[in-house]
Amino acid sequence: MVETRKRGRKSKAPASTTETMDLEYTNGAQSSQNDGFIAENNVVSTSAANSNADNPPPARRGRGRQRKAGVGHTEPHVAAFAERRPYQNGGVVLEPPSQSASNWESAAARVVAAMDAVVKVFCVHTEPNYSLPWQRKRQYSSSSSGFIIGGKRVLTNAHSVEHYTQVKLKKRGSDTKYLATVLAIGTECDIAMLTVEDDEFWEGISPVDFGDLPALQDAVTVVGYPIGGDTISVTSGVVSRIEILSYVHGSTELLGLQIDAAINSGNSGGPAFNDKGKCVGIAFQSLKHEDAENIGYVIPTPVIMHFIQDYEKNGAYTGFPVLGVQWQKMENPDLRLAMGMKPTQKGVLIRRIEPTAPESHLLKPSDIILSFDGVKVANDGTVPFRHGERIGFSYLVSQKYTGDTASVKVLRDSKILSYDIKLTTHKKLIPAHTSGKPPSYYIIAGFVFTAVTVPYFRSEYGKDYEFDAPVKLLDKHLHAMSQSTDEQLVVVSQVLVADINIGYEEIVNIQVLAFNGKPVKNLKNLANMVDSCKDKYLRFDLEYQQIVVLKTKAAKAATLDILTTHCISSAMSDDLKS
Repeated sequence: MVETRKRGRKSKAPASTTETMDLEYTNGAQSSQNDGFIAENNVVSTSAANSNADNPPPARRGRGRQRKAGVGHTEPHVAAFAERRPYQNGGVVLEPPSQSASNWESAAARVVAAMDAVVKVFCVHTEPNYSLPWQRKRQYSSSSSGFIIGGKRVLTNAHSVEHYTQVKLKKRGSDTKYLATVLAIGTECDIAMLTVEDDEFWEGISPVDFGDLPALQDAVTVVGYPIGGDTISVTSGVVSRIEILSYVHGSTELLGLQIDAAINSGNSGGPAFNDKGKCVGIAFQSLKHEDAENIGYVIPTPVIMHFIQDYEKNGAYTGFPVLGVQWQKMENPDLRLAMGMKPTQKGVLIRRIEPTAPESHLLKPSDIILSFDGVKVANDGTVPFRHGERIGFSYLVSQKYTGDTASVKVLRDSKILSYDIKLTTHKKLIPAHTSGKPPSYYIIAGFVFTAVTVPYFRSEYGKDYEFDAPVKLLDKHLHAMSQSTDEQLVVVSQVLVADINIGYEEIVNIQVLAFNGKPVKNLKNLANMVDSCKDKYLRFDLEYQQIVVLKTKAAKAATLDILTTHCISSAMSDDLKS
């Protein structure tokens, strides 16, 4: 009996719940795992729907960080199935908030007028295979929601069209699906912009108008095509919270609305209207927790308008800028006194500065940020927002555009200094997403080298990669900073077994530090050094003081046979060839 060995990882029991994006899948295929929220694209598999949150899978010991306590741990996502409610008015679900019937009816009438602008989005996805980067996974279909805005454009969620092969739109009451073109995808803010070339699609439809940021307890109505039926659906509620939220798909933190209207699989990309029929946000994720009920999240108009204006200004999506510093609160009086702050001064302490950030030569660790663009920063890192409300000062940064300049006042050695800082997007050592690009790889003598990304972690270790991935890689993911804009963390992903690499078969996901004594800067740098090597041996210095040595001529000669055996068309990805 032959013992089979998987690449250093134990097989996992199927998860009790499906946690991906906000789409409903039409073919039962799994969606790409996006840490916590369900992609809504038609019908979620029955096994996922029947899973019970009261019977979680048995705890298993991971190699990474300790899990948080179950009581306080929540994960934003969209619930797999919604509770059915009585259908009225030809299939529209109406859930009036706590207000008079006459007010509800008038608000509903204004929303109904804008419903014709809500469309159903059909997408065929073909995801890259990050573990076998020379091929792609099997395609799957999904459906979600979207809505028409001015300029013959349609907005939906970025995760609704992620890794798209084909996108089609269907209007309310129509039996025709129109081919759509993707104009821009904003992964951080989870918004995508589409258009349709066929003029027939735009006939008889008025675009949605945007409203102002709502106040707490303002009524909202979410419109879309969620699971449970094929016709348009309406759910209603109120705004219960406005704060900086974690955007699961983009792995960023931006302004968001929390509402108590149901947001289910298929609602993703659908508009949220106020009682005047104006769009105040886009449904994109919800919270699933045993102690929580009907908690949904909406992308508010400031974030939406930032995305639209960014596209109109630059002809493409450039992203949300960041300050590029890590800071800590200054709430301790002894800390403030030791740092030379006066009793009337408030601010936050800079701990680290991104080496790739433009302000790295201006700001210094131990500087205290007193204000950003003239707005004073409190000791807890918040700034005034609206009457009776405060919000994290990162909101002020996110309101800027890439390339904009901001005035920052800091306290250094008891002196107040002012700097004009140019804002840019964040360059992480381990990127949270690949912006739709296929993964890079390089193969020599059966050694598969690749650059580590969060999608790669998910492919290798599943959605719980933060507990199961190697500790050193996780430490770099959470704490390491890029020293240059093109730096990558390169690992030996796996070894395709052959005679040339006997004894190295168990090397899996270990970082490559140097090649023939020279540091490895990125994957392309490694490929160039190996291909141009004239030395007798190829020597790779790996993490944990491991060493791989191969004869140069034999390694290059064996590579072609290994590629043929595994039906791999090329020893490197296309982006490394240029």
